[in-house]
Amino acid sequence: MIRSASLLLLAFAVAPISAADWPQWLGPERDSIWRESGVAGQFPESGAKIKWRVPVSYGYSGPAVADGRVFLTDYLKKTGDITNNPGGPDVLTGTERVLCFDVATGKEIWKYEYPRNYSISYGAGPRATPTVDGDKVYTLGAEGDLICFNAVNGEVVWKKELRKEFKCDAPFWGYSAAPLVDGDTLYCIVGGEGSIAVAFDKNSGKELWRALSAPSQGYCPPTMIEFAGKKQLLIWHPLSLNSLNPATGEVYWSVPLEPSYAMSISPPRQEGNLLFAGGYSDTSVLLKLTEEPGAEVLWRGTGKTSIATANAPPIVDGKTIYGVDGISGQLMAAKVEDGKRLWETQKPTSPERRPKHATAFLVKLGETGNRYILASETGDLIFADLTPEAYTEINRAHILEPTNEAFGRAVVWAHPAYANKSAYLRNDKELVCVDLAAE
Repeated sequence: MIRSASLLLLAFAVAPISAADWPQWLGPERDSIWRESGVAGQFPESGAKIKWRVPVSYGYSGPAVADGRVFLTDYLKKTGDITNNPGGPDVLTGTERVLCFDVATGKEIWKYEYPRNYSISYGAGPRATPTVDGDKVYTLGAEGDLICFNAVNGEVVWKKELRKEFKCDAPFWGYSAAPLVDGDTLYCIVGGEGSIAVAFDKNSGKELWRALSAPSQGYCPPTMIEFAGKKQLLIWHPLSLNSLNPATGEVYWSVPLEPSYAMSISPPRQEGNLLFAGGYSDTSVLLKLTEEPGAEVLWRGTGKTSIATANAPPIVDGKTIYGVDGISGQLMAAKVEDGKRLWETQKPTSPERRPKHATAFLVKLGETGNRYILASETGDLIFADLTPEAYTEINRAHILEPTNEAFGRAVVWAHPAYANKSAYLRNDKELVCVDLAAE
């Protein structure tokens, strides 16, 4: 294992996470909202302005941005073929890496790498976005390497090999659920008997509790919500959506929710006392939260009352759900009250007609208004207005070449980060910083 760091960085103080940071998957609140001020709502006529590009290798994991640094994980393949066969694993040898770059220049600050063989389907690199919390950054590799680093210099604080410690297998498509930090606790999807969800002390790695059993751990990251003055940790594994006491792992409530192929992926989305969750192949559900804590099923989606999200998390915006349907590959709008679809369009996801798992990652610009920024699997960034009436595209710019492959087409399947009035996007060859400051 190799770690390198700039000596000059040791003199830097670690500042708190700022409003301009994107320190984890889906942003500071994990709600897909970019709240930074001074951000453009469209590209200028001259097109996108690229600040910098740096070479990286294979990975589905998105970048995290915090305190002047960009964190990313990737994979250097040594032997084996990446076939992206959805029915069988890629058997590879190689090295997983954790990379830290300067946010202004893209210059490498530190790097940590370790040998890791893969036996997972779609083997093109790690999946989980790093989670930054103060002076620490947490990474989860595709085969279950959970590591806590000093964010400044890359020194390892603690690490675990989850498959060995918890006697479990990696998910079929690899560990994908970005760890969650809340207070002094790190929550992680692990696997194994009684340990689908595990809570660790974020500073030492000491196990605090473990909970839940299922045939597979799935891919959905832990989600923290609050209702009626009480926090709830939501864990969606391939059999059910579960609410736990974050302090103890005690189960508050559980609702059956079984997606096809164990594809529990997208995080549940809260809107007041309502909670929406949706997975592949007609597995949508809307719940009403009660004070016990508890949950009542208001509707379950089938056919035209379902958004079967897969790669891209949906967003609940007021009375409307926006999401990309994994079956049809279309961006859709649906009513929260009953799940009925309002419109659907292929335009932001893929130029092909209804390709499997076509993807566009949605982020809302600010807490009000209708403007969104979408990162398409085509390598485009798109500004658009999403309303219950229609998808209205403002303009787009081509940022990255699709370097991965899915079902015979080229794709980019990594969620960007948005911080410092910029977008940070990656494929399997480079990490790109795009200036999105308002003129």
